[in-house]
Amino acid sequence: MSSWAKPFTVDVPDANIELLRKKLELATFPDELENAGWDYGIPLEDVKRLTAHWKDAFDWRKAEKAINEIPQFTTDIDVDGFGSLNIHFVHQKSKVENAIPLLFVHGWPGHFLEVRKLLPLLTSDSPDHPSFHVVSPSLPGYGFSEAPTKPGFAGYQYAEVLNKLMLSLGYNEYVYQGGDWGHILGVYVANRYGHKHLKAWLSNMPGYRPPTLFTHPLIFLEMLTMPFNRSLADVFTAIKQFPNKHGGFVFLQATVPQTIGYSLTDSPVGLLAWIYEKLHEVVDNYPWTDDEVLGWISIYWFSRAGPTATARMYYEMTGGHKHDVFEGTKWTSVPFGASHFPREPPRVPKSWAHMVGKVVFESEHDAGGHFAAVEQPDKLAGDLRKMFGKGGPAYGVVSGKDGY
Repeated sequence: MSSWAKPFTVDVPDANIELLRKKLELATFPDELENAGWDYGIPLEDVKRLTAHWKDAFDWRKAEKAINEIPQFTTDIDVDGFGSLNIHFVHQKSKVENAIPLLFVHGWPGHFLEVRKLLPLLTSDSPDHPSFHVVSPSLPGYGFSEAPTKPGFAGYQYAEVLNKLMLSLGYNEYVYQGGDWGHILGVYVANRYGHKHLKAWLSNMPGYRPPTLFTHPLIFLEMLTMPFNRSLADVFTAIKQFPNKHGGFVFLQATVPQTIGYSLTDSPVGLLAWIYEKLHEVVDNYPWTDDEVLGWISIYWFSRAGPTATARMYYEMTGGHKHDVFEGTKWTSVPFGASHFPREPPRVPKSWAHMVGKVVFESEHDAGGHFAAVEQPDKLAGDLRKMFGKGGPAYGVVSGKDGY
């Protein structure tokens, strides 16, 4: 650990907890149409139940104590044109001297605790599989990391933070795992720091911008087989339905994040509904408990920068919804692995992974959704072990750190 990285303990002031309770007591709920179910959004009954539990039964101090059992730190990272940002991160080291440095990157509406279930799996010592030193940062503006204060903080700025964090910890070479924004930012890291620092990476949301006849002719021509390929047709049907069924939050956060931010920052019930809808909709029948949901959302409520900062990421990454999230990137030859989970909402054809990088590993699972590290940690850890372990396609990519 670098000497300037400071140990960090989550310690929310009592006054902040009391203010949350008061706001929950004063909550005003909308009405609801008869038999609406989930058709119009999160049902009123669910919101009332969770609000009552948050106010009367949920124990933040208990959740906080459990979080603090995970080794956490903060450090300052200089970002070109944006000054210094204080970044919060988990750093769980393995007892294995030659463990592989792994950068795990979360997305929205996730946070650094997405890695929690993976930590004991990935850092365990066994002659049968590799071990990893795991670094899981709170992205700038998320959790307990400082947020940028200037416009224009986008893909390559996030990549700069992530790469500099790993270098500061003494990991000149490392591997990477991510989904959601973690996948998208992985594309930027691979474009800017691939081969020299990022040696290989695995994504559980392995997509890219749609192919064209000129950029990826073979993959484009594959789409013409849809009338004769039922599975491919089903995937494209889901792609077309995604913006209509799940895309409202994307449009709002990519165009008017400040406007929606007033509600998310002032109203804990508004924040609860905004995030819980996604937690419910994008998983594969994962049995969320109320305490789990509220602990998850409390990270956003008690976050250093507030939830508006995370919404702005959508604006910056798309130029205000003017371009896609992969602007300024291209295919790289960095070894790439793709983990396919059946209930990943933006599910794309498996062939699209080949537009991201040099595919050396693929797996297809029979269960799991958007939050693979939470829903199916054993399967995701298994993919990392297969990809980077002995006999795997990315074994030994990090010099002197083969995981054994």
